[in-house]
Amino acid sequence: MIEIKPYIEHAVLVGLITPNQPEDRTKEYLDELAFLADTHGIVPVKRFTQRLDQPNTATYVGEGKLEEIDQYIQGRLQVTGDGLPEPVDVVIFDDELSPRQIRNIEKALNHKGQPDVRVIDRTILILEIFLQRAQTSYAKTQVEMAHLQYMLPRLTRMWSHLDRQRGGGGTNRGMGETQIEADKRVIGQRIALLREQLKTIDKQMATQRQHRGKMVRVALVGYTNVGKSTLMNLLSKSDVFAENKLFATLDTTVRKVTIENLPFLLSDTVGFIRKLPHHLVESFKSTLDEVREADLLVHVVDISHPNFEEQYEVVQQTIADICKEDKPTIVIFNKIDNFTYIPKEEDDLTPIQRENLSLADLQKTWMARLGEDCIFISAKNKDNIDALRALLYDRIKAIHIKRYPYNDFLFQNYDTEN
Repeated sequence: MIEIKPYIEHAVLVGLITPNQPEDRTKEYLDELAFLADTHGIVPVKRFTQRLDQPNTATYVGEGKLEEIDQYIQGRLQVTGDGLPEPVDVVIFDDELSPRQIRNIEKALNHKGQPDVRVIDRTILILEIFLQRAQTSYAKTQVEMAHLQYMLPRLTRMWSHLDRQRGGGGTNRGMGETQIEADKRVIGQRIALLREQLKTIDKQMATQRQHRGKMVRVALVGYTNVGKSTLMNLLSKSDVFAENKLFATLDTTVRKVTIENLPFLLSDTVGFIRKLPHHLVESFKSTLDEVREADLLVHVVDISHPNFEEQYEVVQQTIADICKEDKPTIVIFNKIDNFTYIPKEEDDLTPIQRENLSLADLQKTWMARLGEDCIFISAKNKDNIDALRALLYDRIKAIHIKRYPYNDFLFQNYDTEN
């Protein structure tokens, strides 16, 4: 029997170097874009960057760079040694594209008699990953609405092939325009239906949160793929899905956890990311409500990531946008087992950079900034987990006693006996 292997798409990645986004940051963003593509099952084969003051309003990159991308795509279509062409199936841009930009880029890259090249941006790639990974009906509803809201203004390019066809009866409107209007009406109706469904589910979930009683709520937050689900499994002794992929889980998971004599609710929320599509933020309102209503936030950071500081700031800014008030927060620097640094040579007179700092240096730096509200662990190897549990116990106990002052005596007696 002949084994038929699934077709794997190949992609070209495109980013800009601008006054507000230097070359090293663009490289790091494209690294993340490549990880997103890999998460979606797409293999990146080439990267293109260009220096511009701002994106070209018509084609994002300049005409010369677009022609260079086109020449590379044409070159990939040449017959290889085994007689099979290796086409580029999709070109992924690191910033959100306008409908006009998508239309112009597709016109430049697609040629008659050759396979069509799909043009997408970072936003649609994230949306497609969410569509692929949504498991529950609630998550699927959230993602579908976000996807339709994004696609609605971009329908024009789908029917451009009908623009030259004219309707009868003396009308001057093309069939393409009529089809676009019909599709917009259908999609608008679908969005309205999904919005009503989400309102109903939001009310149900709000009722469920009320029925949880007055237990202290702790929410795990952080950039995507920093180890939140692994930490959730470790603390709650549960089996939450976790893997080395971006957005491995989309649905909020809530578990009852007990440390010594103290029970609390621990929730694992969807990971944040740079340039998170605003349609997703709106659609995932109930997921984000877990953050809004939490008594304590546990911000998990991947200390081994080269730009963990920027990821930290992205999450902090997202939390500030979500929550109207400051919340008690513990910062957990995870993956210390993966941390590596480049020792600075003795005769090197250049300033000390982040990659030259040892883990001990980083611990001193961040502990000086955050005091006792941070801790360094390895969830994978269970390093420093007892200290983490002790820190969580102290913070949750303080919130519990403030909520139930009469329990202070019970805690004092328990601590004395133990």
